[in-house]
Amino acid sequence: MKIAVIADTHTRGMSRTVPMGAWPYLESADHILHAGDVVDPAVLDEMKALAPVTVVMGNCDAWDIRDWGATETTLVELGGIRIGMVHDSGLNPGRRERMRKLFPDARVVVFGHSHMPYNEDDDGLLLFNPGSPTWRRRAPFTSMGLLWIADGDVEGEIFPV
Repeated sequence: MKIAVIADTHTRGMSRTVPMGAWPYLESADHILHAGDVVDPAVLDEMKALAPVTVVMGNCDAWDIRDWGATETTLVELGGIRIGMVHDSGLNPGRRERMRKLFPDARVVVFGHSHMPYNEDDDGLLLFNPGSPTWRRRAPFTSMGLLWIADGDVEGEIFPV
């Protein structure tokens, strides 16, 4: 199972759009996870035309994103893997413990907010931030990610777009 993971798109009509390099990954995904700061719900409509979408609220999202179906946190099961989602996981120190407490049954926690790619699998919990495809900030590049699920196992991959 191929899960496209994206966050912090901060889309605003034609002034800031998801880059063309991201779309082949979204188009070929079995499911799309958006970890918040969507800003424009039209991008969720575009993604939903390609695959089922699960989205959480970001700090820059308004009621139209909540109306689309976003919640503060969520737990989904895809390919037998439980995936928790939250926009802001807090500072790096103590993150693993906080996420384990927030999602005790999750194998993966997807988050965003910092725009910094993060892919660390340790002690049975994969912490995964795909970065941002539209706004690099302090990250080395704009990015998104994939979660590959097969035979009860999961692996994360982050790449520039």
